[in-house]
Amino acid sequence: MSAACFEPECRACPRLARYLDGIRQSHRGYHARPVPAFGDARPRLLIVGLAPGLHGANRTGRPFTGDYAGELLYRTLHSLGLCSQPKAAHRGDGLELSGCRITNAVKCVPPENKPTADEVNTCNRYLRAEIALLPREAVLFALGGIAHRAVLKALGLSASRYPFAHGRVHRLPEGRRLVDSYHCSRYNTQTRRLTPQMFKRALRRAQKLAFE
Repeated sequence: MSAACFEPECRACPRLARYLDGIRQSHRGYHARPVPAFGDARPRLLIVGLAPGLHGANRTGRPFTGDYAGELLYRTLHSLGLCSQPKAAHRGDGLELSGCRITNAVKCVPPENKPTADEVNTCNRYLRAEIALLPREAVLFALGGIAHRAVLKALGLSASRYPFAHGRVHRLPEGRRLVDSYHCSRYNTQTRRLTPQMFKRALRRAQKLAFE
């Protein structure tokens, strides 16, 4: 991926930069910096999450690695043949993705896992650059409403024309397709808003569209 897609020492969002400074002091072994995307350089499927988890990607330096949301995501990817192993523990665990890539709408961990609208907008330039490098037939898989809207913003599209709904497939201009899913967070799965079966069906649908 182009360097325009990621700046490892980006401090464009003052609140997030201060938060990361504090984490590096209190958790000295943590990555505690912007987290780069992970996976194939030219994927047919781009999975877009919200932001790094405090004790997951923010700790390990790889998206969805080392937290509950990642457990469901990588287990499901493995069951669909898109991932070499069902569990992501750390960056050196040998895990590889096949035909897909994982990124986030916001590259830095936000306090309470809640980025502000300005932070999402500021970070959107990286997502825009990532999407611009995708093959035309690639499918976008958005985990949650914020990721869904970030994808649309990166493509210059109106969110009102493409409302978020779990499992929905949006046909975008120039042949692109966007598939929505509820985020695979602990809260969503514990409240049964999202079950593993629901998540797998949505991801399988995106996979079929991407590799058809």
